[in-house]
Amino acid sequence: MTKQFNYDDVPVLETTSGKLKGYFYEEEYIFKGIPYAKAARFQMPQKVTWEGVKDASSYGFVCPLLQADTPSAELMVPHRYWPQNENCQNLNIWTKTLEEGAKAPVIVWLHGGGYFAGSSIEQVSYDGFNMCKNGDVVVVSINHRLNILGYLDLSPFGEKYKNSGNAGHADMVAALQWVHDNIHLFGGDPENVTIFGQSGGGMKVADLMQIEAADGLFHRAMIMSGVGSASLMPSCTGNGCAIVTALLKELGITESEVSAEDVEKLESIPYYALADAYTKVSPMVAMQGEYIGGAPMVNEYFKGNPLDYGFREHAFDIPVMVGSVFGEFAFMPAEYDKNALMEEQTKQIISAVYGENTEEMIEAFQKAYPGKHPTDLLFIDRVMRQPSKAIAKLHASGKKAGTYLYDFTLEFPIHHNKIAWHCSDIPFFFHNTELVEVCQISEIAERLEAQIFEAFMAFSRTGRPESDKLPEWEAVTEEKEPTMIFDRECEVRYNFDDELYQKIDEILPPFNLMQMMAQGAEIQH
Repeated sequence: MTKQFNYDDVPVLETTSGKLKGYFYEEEYIFKGIPYAKAARFQMPQKVTWEGVKDASSYGFVCPLLQADTPSAELMVPHRYWPQNENCQNLNIWTKTLEEGAKAPVIVWLHGGGYFAGSSIEQVSYDGFNMCKNGDVVVVSINHRLNILGYLDLSPFGEKYKNSGNAGHADMVAALQWVHDNIHLFGGDPENVTIFGQSGGGMKVADLMQIEAADGLFHRAMIMSGVGSASLMPSCTGNGCAIVTALLKELGITESEVSAEDVEKLESIPYYALADAYTKVSPMVAMQGEYIGGAPMVNEYFKGNPLDYGFREHAFDIPVMVGSVFGEFAFMPAEYDKNALMEEQTKQIISAVYGENTEEMIEAFQKAYPGKHPTDLLFIDRVMRQPSKAIAKLHASGKKAGTYLYDFTLEFPIHHNKIAWHCSDIPFFFHNTELVEVCQISEIAERLEAQIFEAFMAFSRTGRPESDKLPEWEAVTEEKEPTMIFDRECEVRYNFDDELYQKIDEILPPFNLMQMMAQGAEIQH
């Protein structure tokens, strides 16, 4: 059957910023690259307006990156590459109706890439079409400022830079405000908005719960593989004195005492010259233990990572889903076929890491993950699972809105049944497994996708991830920790991996992602 396309007869919408025209395709109205704000470099976002009718049929610019994106692991994490420009404050919308009274749930996507990379369309699986189609929801994805444009503190050098270290987060608040003010035009309910994000996007979700200016702009939150910790992100204590001084010297602007006039010159230097200088000096400044930016600043605007600073009272009113995947940053293939190993070979491989503790660790692992191959122990996540449990417990302590925990443990038909990696759960939540070749698992993918997607859609409507396709999914409490296991067979288990992680932490040194990156491992987002 021929799919329907329409542009000419799509009505023009009158938003708070100006007139807007998208297009219609296969039962959906699609709007791309909608400006939601504007801002001078290092400044807070301001309301944007335009004259005439803005064409919203093309994606907008994405934020410039410090380093060129390098294509890699396309089977595991298929990517899109798009033009970059500082004028990147735009969003995309997918909706089934333009009836103002429809009041469909609104789901807003915050992309991964830490606070320094990524975009709203970076991954093929970020496309909102299938989520809108199958979930009867309005889907929004956001671009915002990143890296030195979004998270470089210049506040020691003038009041005008008071919140430059949180400019990227302020963009997201501005986007949510635009959604709140305009989404009714797209058939969405401004009083039923769910924000969700993965990796750095998950961190942004938790961060927005810590920003008073975002209160009332969203009502549910899902954090996917994105609970930040000191081992994952650079410290953002201190201020920008050292990094800004080093930048100015590298750029040849000053050799001695820094003046406000010197700092102002950073506003007009071409981005890639600024990025190159930052890339050169930031490792040296970091080695001295000084702040280098790259993450939001804790101040009056942003109250800090909840694991370090606790949740604000308002955050306890927001239902939360939080989860991670089994392998997270284990992207590299194993040097063996685990399915062909004999028992002694298996023990020998594991002993290279766990030595005399091998037998004990195999026993603990198989108790926690029955049915998984013992060598999968070597790829188990040491970054996200424990902080995810910790933030779930912390949120549950508020004894208000529900907190729901999951663990995605599926194996994929690549590298001899590779365990789930960072980003591999995204296509299931977006209902986009059809767009990611490696997700085409016979008799498994379609069923699991339906289970995950239905639970997420229920959460977006009611704050509870209920589904008749899944076992009963209880909320986390201070006393018990139910985790929904997403796998070939889904089940709820309680505190099942506490003992395993305790043993791992006793034996192995702390995991450090920055060290892993320095050793040349590819990090996907």
